[in-house]
Amino acid sequence: MFDQMFKIMLISFFDGNGIVHKEFVPPGRNVNQKRYLQVLKRLCDSVWKKKRPEIWSSGDWFLHHDNAPAHTALTVQQFLSKINMTVIPHPPYSPDLAPYYFFLFPGMNCQVKGKRFVDVSEVKKKTLEVLNNISTEELQKCFQQWGKRWYSVLSQKESTLKETGVVIVYNLINHFKNIIPIIFFIMFESVFGNS
Repeated sequence: MFDQMFKIMLISFFDGNGIVHKEFVPPGRNVNQKRYLQVLKRLCDSVWKKKRPEIWSSGDWFLHHDNAPAHTALTVQQFLSKINMTVIPHPPYSPDLAPYYFFLFPGMNCQVKGKRFVDVSEVKKKTLEVLNNISTEELQKCFQQWGKRWYSVLSQKESTLKETGVVIVYNLINHFKNIIPIIFFIMFESVFGNS
């Protein structure tokens, strides 16, 4: 038997009512602008046709993702503009405003930390199990906490944020259940053994 390290990357989108879309990144691949654009198209299909058609048709939903190069690429911005998607800006160097930082990572890591998995499929299964068991109440608390974090940042750095246009977020805080914070990469480096 030998141990091998591997990384599983899951992209997950959620709102205050539940998981809207999720998919694993193929092993050994990264998320560049091309892949992110494909994911966004699948997200739109999922939201529009399946999970939240009423929100999609009303245009009353928003996208929040951090400033990763794949998220800020011109092709991604053009696509989001084409579908009239309102993107909530993310201030640079503010990981504490990303729900994956204060909500998803701690909860997911708690569930898988210290566990040994036999293979990648077992890790994926456990990851999806944990993700699918996040309750609506937990998600709504996440959005409340997110709003408090934004309020704190806005009150501390108001002049800097006004210059970057981030102040609009303060006006969106009341729309928590319709805001979809994006993108949440859930990455686990886990040890598994092969016999």
